[in-house]
Amino acid sequence: MAEEGNDKQGAPKRLEQPDPAGYFQGESMTRRTVFSIGVQAIGGVAVAAVALPAVGFAVAPLFEEETSPWQSVGPTSDFSQDTYRPVVITAVEGIGETGKTTAFVRQGNPDLTGLPSGYEQESADEYIAISTRCVHLGCPVNFVGAARNFICPCHGGVYGFLGERIGGPPVRPLDRFQTRVVNGQVQLGPRYSVTNHFDPVRARDPGEFTGGVWNILYPPRPSVPPPP
Repeated sequence: MAEEGNDKQGAPKRLEQPDPAGYFQGESMTRRTVFSIGVQAIGGVAVAAVALPAVGFAVAPLFEEETSPWQSVGPTSDFSQDTYRPVVITAVEGIGETGKTTAFVRQGNPDLTGLPSGYEQESADEYIAISTRCVHLGCPVNFVGAARNFICPCHGGVYGFLGERIGGPPVRPLDRFQTRVVNGQVQLGPRYSVTNHFDPVRARDPGEFTGGVWNILYPPRPSVPPPP
């Protein structure tokens, strides 16, 4: 005869688990389950309260509408082929002097030699406008006429006469502005960036690479005007 507490084959019987307190037959959800779901829901709300503002801050620039009206910066006679002339334009409207920036403008020079790879020969009918914002961290660069270079006083970035990167921490050439001539006045339009081979791309922020795989890793904002 099998011992008490064992089945007929001599194996110990499994003790039945008692029903939870307050449980009744036919109940599909216990109080413990309700409390667990409630705690998880509160945790989810807390995470969303922290994460959603951060996501919104990161995504908001994608939906900002940026306008870059064309601005006259002077008659064509004010600009020469051999050097740049600084002009002041409004980069951000509605905030007074804080929204102004400087650009360096010159007439295209078809006689330039020693051009970097990818740079097309210039025409005397076009005008070149270089942004003064260093593409390293955004400090304003200065054009040194004697050296025919752009120099960043903050971290030693050096750019050539065309705005190409020569040395220092910058990751690409200086940005440019679209240009046109209307009624004898040189006008500047939207800013755009260029690759190290001077292929125009949509405007990028300082520190962002351009060209190749970097176009995928650093996608431009859709609201930024396309390059010329």
